[in-house]
Amino acid sequence: MPEKNHKILKILTLNQISSQGLNRFPADDYQVGNDITDPDAILVRSHNMLDSVIPDSVKAIGRAGAGTNNIPVLNMNSRGIPVFNTPGANANAVKELTLAGMFLAARNLTPALRFVESLQGDDAALNKQAEDGKKHFSGIELPGRTLGIIGLGEIGRLVANAAIKLGMKVIGYDPKITVESAWSLSAEVKKAHSLEDLLRRSEFVSVHVPLLDSTHHLINDQNVQLMRHNAILLNFSRSAIVDEDAILAGIAANKIKTYVSDFPSQKLQHQKGVITLPHLGASTLEAEENCAAMVVNQLIDYLQNGNITNTVNFPDIQMERESPYRVAVANANVPNILGQISTSMAKAGLNIHNMINKSRGEMAYTLVDVDSLVPQQVLDEIGSIDGVLMARYLPLPGHILINYR
Repeated sequence: MPEKNHKILKILTLNQISSQGLNRFPADDYQVGNDITDPDAILVRSHNMLDSVIPDSVKAIGRAGAGTNNIPVLNMNSRGIPVFNTPGANANAVKELTLAGMFLAARNLTPALRFVESLQGDDAALNKQAEDGKKHFSGIELPGRTLGIIGLGEIGRLVANAAIKLGMKVIGYDPKITVESAWSLSAEVKKAHSLEDLLRRSEFVSVHVPLLDSTHHLINDQNVQLMRHNAILLNFSRSAIVDEDAILAGIAANKIKTYVSDFPSQKLQHQKGVITLPHLGASTLEAEENCAAMVVNQLIDYLQNGNITNTVNFPDIQMERESPYRVAVANANVPNILGQISTSMAKAGLNIHNMINKSRGEMAYTLVDVDSLVPQQVLDEIGSIDGVLMARYLPLPGHILINYR
């Protein structure tokens, strides 16, 4: 019988990842760095992987953040590679920046700051100029104002609940809101019947949806025309959710008083009524630590146990270990693959101790615990089944055999 072997798992980091997360990788079992070759997994934040060559050795990609538009997810689907993210880990940071954006716009703080920076003279001259000029920056207070929130996920809910505490009226629109999300939302948040309904009723509008084909230019010229005069629009989600040409036209027509965005662009640069920030949404020490810790925990559980939590392309699936011998299979969501997996194991005399299978869209995933060692030929046979994208053997440490790939 082949002797036992201890396999070191290799993690490639494409961005600076908080040590609070990286230190969670057990040093005896993992090699982590930005110069790793043939990695088992990749950790990334903002690095653009869309045109990158993903090594054949990669079994998972972890994004220390929520959005994954910098990762070729569809290509990973075809290879049976889950793409993990960290929804909610940076939610408080984005909530706080959204509130800051509301205050910036409501009190005209950005032009006021620029005005003060332009003043010259001694204290007496500065004070006189400030008193004479402050009337140009008179703002509004938030209590009693209506905030419309598009998207009531983790961030949208936090913004809604915080705005309620500030005395604002809040209406929300999210046709895909989950029961869990609804339970954690303040009862004072009113439901908008449609996006158009929300835009017509809101003095402030804050966007908190992922960038998908269905949300690209969600705020466009047609929707801008529905907004109340001198509305304030906040975008701390993704740049392309908003049509910048429509925004600038809306500002020129006094439909939009201020557009606050976390995504600078050449088109928005130096435009009246526009405040852009350098993508600060998750840029807090706490958010970076939370995201890193969360994604590392998810990668460890997947690489060692095959369990999946928080991916954008696979079903969530967890199964407690009841045997040291486990097989994980990712496949296209088509009929009879589960039966073929069971048949391959039965022919080899393997007794299935426990099994779980789930699907998500076109993807399906199976975990199987068996009562004895799984021969390599069985894994090869399962991997050759039409529709199977990935098959991995996941024995507990001490049961890993040298001849297993």
